[in-house]
Amino acid sequence: MIEHAILIMGLLVLVALAFDFMNGFHDAANSIALMVSTRLLTPQAAVAWAAFFNFIAFLFFGLHVADTIGKGIINPEVVNNAVIFGALGGAISWNIITWWFGIPSSSSHALIGGLLGAGFSQAGMGGIIVGEKLMITGLAIFLSPLFGMLLALLMSIAVLWLFEKSQPYKTESRFNKLQFISSSLFSLGHGANDAQKTMGIITVLLYANGYLKGDFDVPTWVVISCQLAMGLGTLFGGWRIVRTMGMGITRIRPTGGFCAQTSGSIALFLATSLGIPVSTTHTITGAIVGVGLSRRASAVRWGLASRIVWAWIITIPASAIIAALFFSFGKTFL
Repeated sequence: MIEHAILIMGLLVLVALAFDFMNGFHDAANSIALMVSTRLLTPQAAVAWAAFFNFIAFLFFGLHVADTIGKGIINPEVVNNAVIFGALGGAISWNIITWWFGIPSSSSHALIGGLLGAGFSQAGMGGIIVGEKLMITGLAIFLSPLFGMLLALLMSIAVLWLFEKSQPYKTESRFNKLQFISSSLFSLGHGANDAQKTMGIITVLLYANGYLKGDFDVPTWVVISCQLAMGLGTLFGGWRIVRTMGMGITRIRPTGGFCAQTSGSIALFLATSLGIPVSTTHTITGAIVGVGLSRRASAVRWGLASRIVWAWIITIPASAIIAALFFSFGKTFL
């Protein structure tokens, strides 16, 4: 019986790490699309660059986001193996569906939707913590793309004003090199915010099964495993979404790439420090739209942007429904 319980635990941890890998794979476009589209690096070099900074992100940030996911969305007292299985099943399934169709949806919100769907299936509204952390997370769904868009718009206008008398070729060449810094910062923010979500899942699973006691604390091996899984996922990144993010929404030059990545990294650093699990996809997409708006409204392909928005809207309910189905299935054998 004990060996069976350990085996189930091990399998669920592997499923969680598979989600983390899929998160990096699915969201690779967030980190590398602008580097590829502006021809700063080849696709192969870009993913290696982003994967490295994804991995080392744990050295620079606390674990506030892991704390929010672990005990701020659903009641830890209702968490069991079936709940975790349902949440991960819903999130992974939705990631695969959106990756297949090249839609840059949010892995973060797929996981939140999965948690809500599985938690509700287990204990109704009593399984969901309707408190400050959930409210702030819900608010960030709407504010993160707007914040990224506004910041990138203002930064792009400032760059255009400061370098209006410079030769365009020299300006773009200068900012092409600066993208090494902006892309590194964004990959750090991506690795810090997104990998912590899986850390929270694995840690609350360990508490639910009695392997951890006391205050909520993420073990070091969980931190390293999650950062490694995300880095490897980015290394094998999804090219369907890269094409959408880097070349579909608007035309991006090196100046725009720098402004979008810098704006996105500022938003991610702020959210991570506050423990808010935001979407890197939302943030960078908003920033790319802001860059397009700095030239003119018609520079943005609004048809594609609206398709992405619809994907955001249905991500949480869709992943919640799928998670409820996985939870029902998991109850029979977990």
